[in-house]
Amino acid sequence: MIYLRKANERGHANHGWLDSWHTFSFANYYDEEFMGFSALRVINEDVIAAGKGFGTHPHNDMEILTYVLSGTVEHKDSMGNMEQIPAGEFQIMSAGTGIRHSEYNPDAENELHLYQIWILPEKTDIEPRYEQKRFDSNDGKQLVLSPDARDGSLKVYQDMQLWRWALTANEVQSHDIADKRVMWIQVVKGTVEINGQKATTSDGLAIWQENSLTIKVDEDSEILLFDLPSAD
Repeated sequence: MIYLRKANERGHANHGWLDSWHTFSFANYYDEEFMGFSALRVINEDVIAAGKGFGTHPHNDMEILTYVLSGTVEHKDSMGNMEQIPAGEFQIMSAGTGIRHSEYNPDAENELHLYQIWILPEKTDIEPRYEQKRFDSNDGKQLVLSPDARDGSLKVYQDMQLWRWALTANEVQSHDIADKRVMWIQVVKGTVEINGQKATTSDGLAIWQENSLTIKVDEDSEILLFDLPSAD
């Protein structure tokens, strides 16, 4: 089964300096039908105005992934990290026993566009940690997150994998789904067809009770493909 979460049906909050779209319930947006999916708790697509950002704030017991689409994030945290995360890079933090951090757009002229994704960890009270990585190529299927950090991926404290998948116009690909697994696909850009279901930029697809995926694209496209544990 496939459920299409259309981009324009997400929760929306425009704070002037921050224009944010919420796939799942977040802050003042609440919908009991969209509280998360498997271990995914938050998928926010944020556009942050030039010179603005999130002030220092706390987190605990959450895996927090940031994927920068355009611009650069300036990051500071209570672990002593002071980093720049440019477009194309992924950053993950394990909040664990507790961290405080800030995220800022240091560019005085241009907006910052990113996805912020929260993943429920499989255990609580872990030691906080920080990692970021630029993957070598934007082409093809790249493993970004895994519990064992295999194949150069970033480590996540959850039984899941995340791939970034860049597809070229008229490409057709397949992906097998293991037993007792579910999938979430977030369309970063372009238009895709997943097992006959069409989706476009910023749409999401919840997928369960499927054995495999057939992915077709008519134009250059990019998706984030999450392989997650089933609740069954």
